Parts: sequence; C-alpha cells; structure tokens
Amino acid sequence: MNASLSRALHHKSMLIGGVLVALLLFTALLSFVWTPYVAVEIDIPNKLALPSAAHWLGTDSLGRDIVSLLIVGARNSIAVGVVAVGIGIVFGVALGLLASARRGWVEELVMRFADFTFAFPALLSAIMLTAIYGPGLLTSVVAIGIFNIPVFARITRAAANAVWAREFVLAARACGKGAMRITLEHVLPNIASVLIVQATIQFAVAILAEAALSYLGLGTQPPMPSWGRMLNEAQTLLFQAPQLAIYPGLAIALSVLGLNLMGDGLRDLLDPKLARAR
Repeated sequence: MNASLSRALHHKSMLIGGVLVALLLFTALLSFVWTPYVAVEIDIPNKLALPSAAHWLGTDSLGRDIVSLLIVGARNSIAVGVVAVGIGIVFGVALGLLASARRGWVEELVMRFADFTFAFPALLSAIMLTAIYGPGLLTSVVAIGIFNIPVFARITRAAANAVWAREFVLAARACGKGAMRITLEHVLPNIASVLIVQATIQFAVAILAEAALSYLGLGTQPPMPSWGRMLNEAQTLLFQAPQLAIYPGLAIALSVLGLNLMGDGLRDLLDPKLARAR
C-alpha cells in the first residue's frame, strides 16, 4: 500500500490529475452546502458586472453570480458522469463477460449488438430520445449511458479473453468449476484494473458529451445550471463579455484534462510494465 502511494505521489500525471479531480469533486460537494448566491437568482440591475468583492467572477447577462453557476454546474457534470458510466459498466461489462465466457454464437451476437449501438453516438441518441421524451438531464444521461455500453462490452470481452487463456483458469476448469464461477472468481478480478482505467476515460467523455448536449439545448434545461448551457448563453456576448465563455470552457477543459491524466496515471500504476515500456 505504501509503495503504491509512493509511486502515485511521484507520478506527475497521476498527481496533477488527482488534484484536478479532487478539486472537481470538492466543488460538486460544496454545492450541496454553500454557494455565494442562489445559482438561479436573477438580478437584472447587476447584469454583466465585472469581478468584484461581491461577485468574484462577475455576473452573466441575467445578473446571476458566475461562481455560483460554476459550482452547481460541477454537481450536474459529476452526476451525469457517474450515472452514464454506471450504465456502461453494469450492462457493458455483463455483456462482455457473457461473450467471453460463452463464445460461439453468443459472442458473435453480443459483438454485433455492440457494432449496432456504435452507430448511434450520444448526440444522435439524444436527438432521438428528445424527439420522443423531450430534452432534459435524464435524456442526456441515458444517451451517454447507451453510448458507453458497447465501449465497456468490447474492452471487457478483449481483456477477459486474454484471462481465459491463462493457466490458472485452465486449472480451475480442470477442477470442475463452471463458467459463471470462473468469471466471477478469476476473470473479473483480473480485468478490474482495465475497467477502472476505462471508467476514468469514459467519465471525461461523459462530462464533455453532457456539455455538448446542453450547449445544443438537448441536455440540462433552465433554470438548472450547466457548463454547456453557460457556453450557449455566452456565445451572443463573446465580444461584449468574453469571460462568460472563458470560465465554463476552462472548467470543462480542466475537468476532462484531470480525468484523462488520472486515467493515464492509473494505467501506469496498475500495470507497471506499461510504465517501463514508455
């Protein structure tokens, strides 16, 4: 444990990514107990105010405090990422393990399902779901989650196939263990590190996708704050108040960067052979 912590502290990508992710999580948790102002409170007389002691980053075109909007927006981004990645892990990992354990027509069916689902990226899925159920946070979560399923299914199946060829799995089969028991006791624990790394990457993709959907009006709806919708509302004021686009854009960029760096660091820490090869 101490050796792993020491390697993490000396790994630059892991350290920088961990700090950025910790800051994102802290901001999201802070939104539940404190914000400088009520995030959705409109104050027209103070619209487009410059940074000051009262409003640290100024206000937007409706007089809403930008800091408060960013803090609450972090909570929504985390919520979308957790649920969307959770959907991908639950269904994608299950399908990938099933394909690897059963092989034959089951594996072929699962992989063709994954190929079919890849034809519907998050944006296209969100458009279809919006046409049926209307825009909203739930629509974007489901759309991103559906996109994550084939990603995890493919990763799981490839990693599990490699484990099924190992000697200890062959020994377990010789002892009479069934496919389900081998999958749960031997295969899944040995591919957990791969899934953890992939989850951090997909978390970053989910945050980026949610921002894009909200920017297009398909995701989080008013009055709930969202980084993507803040960008949408700022585009008409780029020359008058460019900071309105800079702040949410910077928040999205730092969050995605932090998760990608942490994923890169976790990959090296969980598989030191990759770190030595780089």
